[in-house]
Amino acid sequence: MLRTFLPRAAVLATLVLLAACGPAKKSVFPPTVTLQEVTAKPGGTWHVTLRVRSNSYGGMSFDRFQGTLQVGQLGGVLLDARIDQDIPAFAADVTRVDILPTPEMSKALADLAAKGSSGSLPYAIEGRITGTAEKEDKPRTFTVHGRNWLSPVPGIPDTYRSP
Repeated sequence: MLRTFLPRAAVLATLVLLAACGPAKKSVFPPTVTLQEVTAKPGGTWHVTLRVRSNSYGGMSFDRFQGTLQVGQLGGVLLDARIDQDIPAFAADVTRVDILPTPEMSKALADLAAKGSSGSLPYAIEGRITGTAEKEDKPRTFTVHGRNWLSPVPGIPDTYRSP
């Protein structure tokens, strides 16, 4: 009985050691997408800076964000941003997209500007972002939700930032 146990134990120990030598898989978590800055341009266009934060233990290569931006309690507008950025683990980067807001959204931002730096306006971003994790071949699509406040930037007209 000892003769058959030792070879089997040796094979099992070898398999366990080989499995432990495989590449370590890094945990992947959904990223965060928030507004970093909004600049109201002449003609009504908004220049929106999105902040994309990787919350994964490995780098992510982000491709595209598709979703909506809602300001205050008003209806939202579509956001479609091509990102094309590699973001390291637990780091963030920005991407920019121009949008045409609704007249109500433009009025809400103008009303906020009239309040000065003490004013704030809630916003919400909802959508999907596509990215490929480090050491993976297939992209993943993550659902993201971002909520915060926009406030006028003192001394820079028509510019609003989120904390």
